[in-house]
Amino acid sequence: MNRSMHRRLLVSSVLGSLVGFLSVGSLVSLSACSGSDGGSDDGADSGDPSIDTGGRDTRVDPTDTATKGDSGSTSDTSMGTDGGTDTSTGTDGGTDSSTATDSGTKADSSTATDSGTKTDAATDSGTKTDAAVTDSGSAADTAPVDSGPPGAAPMIGPCRIYPPDNPWNTDISSYPLHPSAATFATTMHLTTALHPDWGTFTENYGIPYNTGTGAPPQKMTWTTSWGPGESDKLACADGSSWCYPIPSSCKIEGPSDSHLLFLDTAGAPNNCTLYELWQTVAFSGSGWSAANGAIFHLGTNALRPDGWTSADAAGLPILPGLVRYDEVKAGAIRHAIRFTMDNTYQGYVHPATHAAGLSSSTQPPMGLRLRLKAGIAISSYSTEAQVILTAMKKYGIILADNGSNWYISGEEHDGWAADKGGGDTVMDLIISAFGKIHGSDFEVVDTGPTSTAGL
Repeated sequence: MNRSMHRRLLVSSVLGSLVGFLSVGSLVSLSACSGSDGGSDDGADSGDPSIDTGGRDTRVDPTDTATKGDSGSTSDTSMGTDGGTDTSTGTDGGTDSSTATDSGTKADSSTATDSGTKTDAATDSGTKTDAAVTDSGSAADTAPVDSGPPGAAPMIGPCRIYPPDNPWNTDISSYPLHPSAATFATTMHLTTALHPDWGTFTENYGIPYNTGTGAPPQKMTWTTSWGPGESDKLACADGSSWCYPIPSSCKIEGPSDSHLLFLDTAGAPNNCTLYELWQTVAFSGSGWSAANGAIFHLGTNALRPDGWTSADAAGLPILPGLVRYDEVKAGAIRHAIRFTMDNTYQGYVHPATHAAGLSSSTQPPMGLRLRLKAGIAISSYSTEAQVILTAMKKYGIILADNGSNWYISGEEHDGWAADKGGGDTVMDLIISAFGKIHGSDFEVVDTGPTSTAGL
């Protein structure tokens, strides 16, 4: 699904104004849906083979003229090699020319493009109660410390997001390097800098997520050929196969990705349920329509069936991998973070269960785990940037979708616009820091074999 540059336009602002407003940050019951500020990724989130040729956000730090060499990041073009320098290309734009293959149930062609374009301009119907957030901290705030109890899993509201030993929540700082790290380095655009793929409500930039419970089950209609075959069943009262208890007022991300993420808090704290849809159509009286749907039971480490997609091309949940404002301000992110690459391999590493990529194994597979190298200096960056980069060293980043290279996914929240002094916002300083961290500053870790089962 091609996410072209037109997504940078704030067309979704108009779309957002057409949806009913919701209160932010509070949990609600019955059919109401509380929007907990999410963001839009630049990956082509789908079960289909897809390539994204453009990033969404063009914001840069106008005062930042620093180069990679003076940012505290490494200047080599290697990835995950023990001391040796990989001479393979790390330049942006060196892509694999193989055609994509997909043996799944997708009706589209086996090329690396898809005619059903998906974009990620977020719509938001939530009332922004925190629009006036200010931050008395400065860019020179003290370094963050992960002060949570040992083994603590991340929380959203009353819900634990998977058990502490779930792959998303696993400390991979001491994991061995991947044996194919040098091969992946040839296709992963190592000179490209990180980019925060999220922003504020005003920008309508991010993947919205919703919380609540008690909504009546709504009939689901799948609009793609693979939807019925790869969407989790939840029986309706009339015996039909798909009824999800997603409130009719839930926020949907802007077209055409139109993700809908709903965290059902019933069963809190340890057994909440996450519902995620892709290409969601606005609710009608007859229920929800979407390309496909996935249900994640957060009390277990169970994976989707091998070969099944989700609202992400990797078959992964989206919500657990978002950078969230509340975590950043609390001083610690305790989970891996979602990111995208323009080209990927037609294979996956668990916990991913699906792929939408190319036939060449030089490309990185879905679910590939990377970590920021331990020696990368981050103390000169803002507190908020340090929190994110610290998590990248400890929990790493997970390749979850096709999209713009090294785009990091996060939630939409007005707190990102909080004043940090000197004319800078929280987001300004994150953008500045990310611009000095490059693909070559990461190393690929070995979390398991690559599979093509079910594809």
